[in-house]
Amino acid sequence: MTKVLVLYYSSYGHMEQMADAIAEGARGAGAEVDIRRVPETAPADVAKAAGFKPDISHPVIEGIDKLADYDAIIVGSPTRFGRMSSQMASFLDQAGGLWMRGALNGKVGAAFTSTATQHGGQEVTLFSIITNLLHFGLTIVGLDYGFAGQMGVKEVHGNSPYGASTIADGDGSRQPSQVDLDGARYQGRRVAEVATKLAA
Repeated sequence: MTKVLVLYYSSYGHMEQMADAIAEGARGAGAEVDIRRVPETAPADVAKAAGFKPDISHPVIEGIDKLADYDAIIVGSPTRFGRMSSQMASFLDQAGGLWMRGALNGKVGAAFTSTATQHGGQEVTLFSIITNLLHFGLTIVGLDYGFAGQMGVKEVHGNSPYGASTIADGDGSRQPSQVDLDGARYQGRRVAEVATKLAA
């Protein structure tokens, strides 16, 4: 059975919801899926003062070497000034040994994100994740236009060909919409399908 890791960082819960939807899509394609988050690096008092969601439901990943246990890795991070969060970057920066051994070569990778605004750097953030995954030797799966929900401008929604996404608003009040979550499910399913075909 294809093993998929959904690895994410979430401050306010938006990425957590997207991770759940991606996992649902991958499971729907028959994959075994683990959802893990990277460690919080912000001091506890800073996180509390900023209103970070304290009750994230998924466990912290056991260590960087766990990445090698999966056929596909889907990485999610909110944007921080047009790039992935420092928490995610700090975790991936520990992967030098995996890179040196080629331990991730040939696996499937994908990215998802969130921003406060519609033009807050979603695509650049997705590419900041994808760049890491390419260096690790992963084959990238985006959010192809088979998911028609990313088209049109009649409502505010996330998603782009580079990965699933959502928009949180500046105060975090907007939650992922049905379109955002459907895009995440679609991408999760496509990743699982591609990983299964490559393993055949």
